[in-house]
Amino acid sequence: MNKDKMRIIPLGGLGEVGKNMMVYEYEDDILIVDTGMMFPESDMLGVDYIIPDFNYLMDKINRVRGIVLTHGHEDHVGALSHVLESINAPIYATPLTRGLAEVKLARAGLLQKADLRTVQAGDTVQIASFKVDFFHVCHSIPDGVGLGIETPAGLVVHSGDYKFDHTPVDNWPSDYARLASFSRRGVLALLSDSTNAERAGWTPSEKVIDSALDMVFRKAPGRIIIATFASLISRMQQAANAAIHYGRKLAFVGPSMTDNLKMARKLGYLDIPDDLMVPLDQALAMKDKEVVLMCTGAQGEPASILGRLSTGTNRMFDLKPGDTVLLSSHPIPGNEEAVYKTINRLFQRGAEVIYEAVAPVHVSGHASQEEMKLLMHLVRPRYFIPIHGELRMLRQHAKLAEDVGILRENIAVVQNGTVIEVSEAGMQIGERLPGGYVFVNGSVVEDMDRSVMRERENLARDGAVSVSAVISGGRVRSVAVQTKGVNLTDEAENGLRTRLYELSGATQAAAEQLIRTYIYNDLRRRPALFVTIHE
Repeated sequence: MNKDKMRIIPLGGLGEVGKNMMVYEYEDDILIVDTGMMFPESDMLGVDYIIPDFNYLMDKINRVRGIVLTHGHEDHVGALSHVLESINAPIYATPLTRGLAEVKLARAGLLQKADLRTVQAGDTVQIASFKVDFFHVCHSIPDGVGLGIETPAGLVVHSGDYKFDHTPVDNWPSDYARLASFSRRGVLALLSDSTNAERAGWTPSEKVIDSALDMVFRKAPGRIIIATFASLISRMQQAANAAIHYGRKLAFVGPSMTDNLKMARKLGYLDIPDDLMVPLDQALAMKDKEVVLMCTGAQGEPASILGRLSTGTNRMFDLKPGDTVLLSSHPIPGNEEAVYKTINRLFQRGAEVIYEAVAPVHVSGHASQEEMKLLMHLVRPRYFIPIHGELRMLRQHAKLAEDVGILRENIAVVQNGTVIEVSEAGMQIGERLPGGYVFVNGSVVEDMDRSVMRERENLARDGAVSVSAVISGGRVRSVAVQTKGVNLTDEAENGLRTRLYELSGATQAAAEQLIRTYIYNDLRRRPALFVTIHE
């Protein structure tokens, strides 16, 4: 590789929301930033979540010098255990992010294998050829950082997820001074979060949620059930503050929620008195007006606590009249259908549901347009690469960059796998590496293409028919028919048998053709058809 060039390769997060993973490459050294996961789309049947395709790195494992985590949300750390199974490089993270990673790695049995190294916002760490400055950014989780990554090729600023919150709930604003110092050093390229590129103005402060929670707590006649991400530590604190004010006890429900709670309290990121918290069984025995339950499921995940409550399949407890359910999250793009189905089912089961569209119970953790412009003015990069977002978001972010004076030819809108080379001499967009979605079903990781998803969709929509026939002496002697998800009437099934028995000079090919034609003519659909002919 040319010594004056740095290669930047997005393996996830560009052209989609989620599974963020960026590769920085200089000479023989590779630095990975984030290893996230993504929720499946509604047509991805049987898929629990999706991780980046990092096959590009598999023949370069010994060149990976480090993995840097910008913050603890699942779309940035959710694939860490899968990456660590193949790439055992040192992992750099701030204390809370490290704690969340430890919880995740412990569940996967990989904690002892991991080389975890704690960094603080404001630290500078030399990782092989990469001199990495960690600077604090506000987000919807404490301890988030952006990165200044310097090599002999130049300085690149990687924003991470950020917003400019002037009244953050942890009283720790973004590090404007460090951002301004980068511009004085000369920023070769800025890679910046595009999630809210279509949203005008400024993102509201996390502080506005306090008044919304106050309204809900003041009016709720019975139990309050708050659903949010298990990693949303700041929301745990806000819920605890409201519970104290209104004399309610707080119970955390679910292993991920309780594990993260314990870790965040141990590290000092949560100030929740011991006597405020009660076990779930004790909370369920108390008066409804004295209880707050906090659980996962704000994205409509079927297996989550809230998902099971909406369908009446939760084993620990059920909804009851007078319950108020509060969803403190924004539907991830592509996940809206699952969220609104869950909300509708909760209403059907008699709960009062409060969500972002009807009350300010959640604010985004991502910068809106005016904050994006401010970041560009603070950093003053020569080149600009929008990251973290669907293509429409990346495009809009690029337009904002032009508005603030960055030349169009110095802006690169790319998608996953596209190789970008940057240097003082210029920016070049190279080839796009092969790759796609890597699906995780339970504990099984499957690198399958879209054709498999289409097969699953067809099976779900049209069902399956299995026909087994025995041919002897040119005649069909016996027929067995089985169906799954197909309404083949007894009359139709008997008609199929009759047609097969009447088939003269029967061969395997002729019997198969007769079965396929008959099934289509009867159903006017094309179920998955499995035909077995025994001669």
